[in-house]
Amino acid sequence: MPSPRKIIHVDMDAFYASVEQRDDPRLRGKPVVVAWRGARSVVCAASYEARPFGVRSAMPALRAERLCPQAIFVAPDFTRYKAVSRQIHAIFARHTDLIEPLSLDEAYLDVTDAKSGLPSATATAEAIRATIFEETELTASAGIAPNKFLAKIASDWNKPNGQFVIRPSQVEAFLTPLDVGKIPGVGKVMQQRLAKLGIRTVGDLRTHPRAALEQRFGRWGGRLYELARGIDERAVSNERELQQISSEDTFAEDLSLEALEADIRRLAGKTWAAYERKSDEERPRVARTIVLKLKTADFRTLTRSLTPQQPPQSERELADIACALRGRVELPDTTRYRLVGVGLSGFVDADSHLVQNDLFGDAP
Repeated sequence: MPSPRKIIHVDMDAFYASVEQRDDPRLRGKPVVVAWRGARSVVCAASYEARPFGVRSAMPALRAERLCPQAIFVAPDFTRYKAVSRQIHAIFARHTDLIEPLSLDEAYLDVTDAKSGLPSATATAEAIRATIFEETELTASAGIAPNKFLAKIASDWNKPNGQFVIRPSQVEAFLTPLDVGKIPGVGKVMQQRLAKLGIRTVGDLRTHPRAALEQRFGRWGGRLYELARGIDERAVSNERELQQISSEDTFAEDLSLEALEADIRRLAGKTWAAYERKSDEERPRVARTIVLKLKTADFRTLTRSLTPQQPPQSERELADIACALRGRVELPDTTRYRLVGVGLSGFVDADSHLVQNDLFGDAP
């Protein structure tokens, strides 16, 4: 058997809010909410002083203000956050070339053969966190495990400013009592569906055969079967393929589904322009799937998608399909929407797409 990988998931602590507190001493020790003011704004980040009041990222800013009236609201400055993120990634690169960024404030690192020559992945994580603090005055948490799935769970275990290790021999014991909601991708709706089957912990999930889970949940059922056993073969990759190009907008006032056409066509134009810019790169890729994203007035998010036989060939075709996808929304006509987005996904290499067309284009 090959030796287990040594994976670290590094997650900065309340990153945007921590940068603001670092750069403005008046904010230190106070509840800080990073968000634009306004009825349509959502929270980008909340400091640890704001969290005991129930303030969390992605919640409406107005709700955050009600929960914590004394919170100090700061408009986000993503140019500054990106600059700090580059500093942090430069620290990662001193230890490994296998770095997979997930966002500005978190990344996977494969340190199986670390460049720094430290004796263990645990020591490497400690060194990375210490250097981040020394050079940026910010704290980070880390999870160390034999795969990405476990490392991500572990990084949240001793937050903030801590780390947690799951060794290969500890995987089963660690996972068995864990709430299934801790599995990435298992949200509230999925938790409810699993609870109806008597599944509330990962140990409960492990008692269900793969075939039964796949029959009920499709491919995701097979994935759940593997994760319940701590199996995750995904490699850390610093060559992330393009997954989606999209544009979205939040309205000043909630709109009906019928009233969204003009906005859908406008956003389709922005998405198509970005797609054409990507098509001019050295390794062009073809998008095969059109995605319509909607968020209702009560913050329910839904998506509808279509993969036609031939990928869209123009902005107008993209817009027409995105508008038509409204027909797949099965909500009452009285439903109002606060956000709409248009995206392209299902990317394949342009060369392989042409080959497929040559092989099957003339088929009856």
